[in-house]
Amino acid sequence: MVALGLVLACGCSQQQAKTFNNPVIPGFYPDPSICRVGDDYYTVHSTFEYFPGVPIFHSKDLVHWEQIGYCLTQESQLPLRKARASGGIYAPTIRYHNGTFYMITTNVNGHGNFYVTAKNPAGPWSEPIWLDSSGMDPSLFFDNDGKVYYIRHEGGANGYIGQRILNLETGKLEGPMKNIWNGTGGVWAEGPHMYKINGKYYLMVSEGGTSYDHSVTIARSDSPWGPFESNPKNPILTHRKNPKLPIQVVGHADLVDTPDGWWLVCLAVRPQPPGARFHHIGRETFLAPVVFDSNGWPVVNGNGTIQPVMAAPKLPQHIWPQLPARDNFDSKTLAMRWNYLRNPDMNDYSLTERPGFLRLNGSDVNLSNVDSPAFVGRRQTDFNCVASALLDFNPKSENDEAGLVVRSNDKYHYEIAATLKDGKRQVLFRKVLKGKTIEPVKYADISEGPVELMVKATPLNYEFSCKSSRSNTSIILGTALTKDLSVEAIGFEDGMCFTGDYFGMYATGNGKKCSTPADFDWFEYDTD
Repeated sequence: MVALGLVLACGCSQQQAKTFNNPVIPGFYPDPSICRVGDDYYTVHSTFEYFPGVPIFHSKDLVHWEQIGYCLTQESQLPLRKARASGGIYAPTIRYHNGTFYMITTNVNGHGNFYVTAKNPAGPWSEPIWLDSSGMDPSLFFDNDGKVYYIRHEGGANGYIGQRILNLETGKLEGPMKNIWNGTGGVWAEGPHMYKINGKYYLMVSEGGTSYDHSVTIARSDSPWGPFESNPKNPILTHRKNPKLPIQVVGHADLVDTPDGWWLVCLAVRPQPPGARFHHIGRETFLAPVVFDSNGWPVVNGNGTIQPVMAAPKLPQHIWPQLPARDNFDSKTLAMRWNYLRNPDMNDYSLTERPGFLRLNGSDVNLSNVDSPAFVGRRQTDFNCVASALLDFNPKSENDEAGLVVRSNDKYHYEIAATLKDGKRQVLFRKVLKGKTIEPVKYADISEGPVELMVKATPLNYEFSCKSSRSNTSIILGTALTKDLSVEAIGFEDGMCFTGDYFGMYATGNGKKCSTPADFDWFEYDTD
């Protein structure tokens, strides 16, 4: 069985950085929520159809982040069987109260809103406490009088922010859902978070949909039930009127108070090329400072926008050791960077049947099925990078294939893989767009023995190549456009896409069980 291991590291410098680069957590880590416990900061993020769910990151300085675990590591916590692409987990919130961490989120795969708890943010986390099945993006607010407020979106695109009381002793909601704010008129008033600051209750939400009209707005009241007064300078954060900025789709924010004042985390994207409307590595996590003006309203980064390079928080710098580029699969557990698609069949995976290799026992499920193929993937977090793997695989049937995939969703992916064709082992290169193979599949003869498969990424293209372990000569099979795997190219007709590109290893028998296992000796992700 392949379990998930924790990668623990430490390292710090007491110097303070003068600037930092946005995003602070690059790649597909959307819908960030943040909480502070002493000198420690924690974020959680949406994961949609990927498993385990809701990664949790730790920082000491808000700039450097290290993943310490997942909140949802069991199928009982995260049922994802047959979940559609970009279904599953939406917009989590993390909060800390009286020694306990709370993570609350929505599983839109027909299960609804729930929360889990933990004493240690690295886990283990509790089994879910299910609350209701309507709406999405739930949040919790712990007031000074002991009351706990449950706040979420309700009512679809033209809906509102609703609120109820949560009884922590029973795990039950009390009283009817009350509309506490409609936002400022933008569609999808969502992602609500409430704060009590200087005796006032502030309600911050996102509006405009999570695309190029995305924005953050805020209102305040003397009571958590309202009425809420809208900030006359809303939105407090948006790039919707600045299409030439290299950062777009700014929104879905959460505030945190620090020794260096208030800061927020938010999501945004980096279209490629800048100025175009194509983003493919996902909605990422960005950081920005917040100050309160003379009227008590928050101002983000002076003018309501964020930049790629900004002044760093005045906090002691704490840098985590860099993870190795190559995973040799020498452990009995997979590193935290790896994810499965939906709930995995653990019979498809082994790190012990052939020590030092990740073995994938390909099933009849393939990458185009709304199911869980034999697949492990990691996020693409850099525009310029190379993903490669050494594969030992001797297919017995023309249905058998194993290799590397660049995946956006079930209908949009590119793969380079070893297979059997015309009685010979060959390497294929295939593009799947709109659920169909486009252009002829390309093949290259490959000699016996392990084969190295490689995907070289640039901001606009992927290049796919291979070479035999007996030769240093690479064979380039083809190239593909990054924009064809972008959220904008996919749109909403093909199942939506709220995720970012993954590099993955996979094996399949394409309708039959694969006749032989696929053994991956190593996988490397290099940015040099």
